[in-house]
Amino acid sequence: MKRDALPFMADLTANITIKTLGADQNEIARWDAFVESCAEATFFHRAAWRGIMERIFGHRTFFLYAERDGDICGVLPLAQVKSRLFGHALISLPFCVYAGVAATDDIAATALLDAATAKAHKLDVGHLECRNLSNRRAHSHDWSTQDIYFTFRKEILPEVEANMLAIPRKQRAMVRKGIKAGLTSQIDDGVETFFALYAENVHRHGTPALPKRYFAALKQTFGKDCEVLTVRSPEGKPLSSVLTFYFRDEVLPYYAGDDLAARDLAANDFKYWELMRRSCERGLKLFDYGRSKLDTGPYDFKKNWGFTPQPLDYGYQLIKADAVPQNNPLNPKYRAFIALWRRLPLPVANYLGPHIVRNLG
Repeated sequence: MKRDALPFMADLTANITIKTLGADQNEIARWDAFVESCAEATFFHRAAWRGIMERIFGHRTFFLYAERDGDICGVLPLAQVKSRLFGHALISLPFCVYAGVAATDDIAATALLDAATAKAHKLDVGHLECRNLSNRRAHSHDWSTQDIYFTFRKEILPEVEANMLAIPRKQRAMVRKGIKAGLTSQIDDGVETFFALYAENVHRHGTPALPKRYFAALKQTFGKDCEVLTVRSPEGKPLSSVLTFYFRDEVLPYYAGDDLAARDLAANDFKYWELMRRSCERGLKLFDYGRSKLDTGPYDFKKNWGFTPQPLDYGYQLIKADAVPQNNPLNPKYRAFIALWRRLPLPVANYLGPHIVRNLG
């Protein structure tokens, strides 16, 4: 049976053509139509990410798609990151937690991965990184993996109160604490308030901030599918803010920031509850809490909300590198840098941060 299947598989592969997305608006529309309809595709597969990668971060992009009989059957967006500090890589995609292969079948997926590998060799990168959401398709034997990234996705129940009761008791008490404190939430038109809270928050944790123009570009590029929600005290002081993506029937809180005073008032918990409540009222079906690293505070926080961690299927094709890169704060070699960054004045950190973080992704 296996021998009989081989010619059939070869025929299917022969019918596939790999192309690179160009500037033609009809081609871009076809890409986005496929992303909207493909079950494996995510918000991070949308074609507009190409412009953000190029304009904001200066990364060269290769948005590959597979075509069979004139129809798109798979996509794989890639960006080239070159850094003396963090190495040379081809990634799908920097700053995007799941933008790996999205395809209608295994044949198209394999053709795209083969094309990406060939491109990685041609560019002479250290490694190719494929950030898949699902592990439905196992990587071949020559792909490396690491088990440090998890995502947290959960159904939004039809009734608001049912979602409240689904939050574990201790975390639910924090949400009610924020409600009793008289906290309010509102949707912001711009990113000024959000960025101030975000930049201060990442600075406290010793991490460089992404540039404000990146968040402004997200808002401008994705329109109604990118929203900022800010929580304020009864006196109107901004306490906590989150920039959220919307895709199909999913809500994805993605970037967030908090004032120091937020903890005492449970503003962070209240923020996510307000987002969940509003999403329920909009009829959305899935709350995506996003990626966190194993054994970190954000990982534990999301578990405490009753979300089950799901391992992310990140695959690494080692081209010139001899090991999977560890460009994350858990790497001991970055501890001194983190400690130093925390001591920098915030304006200095905000000025220097974008030049460093653009190569982290």
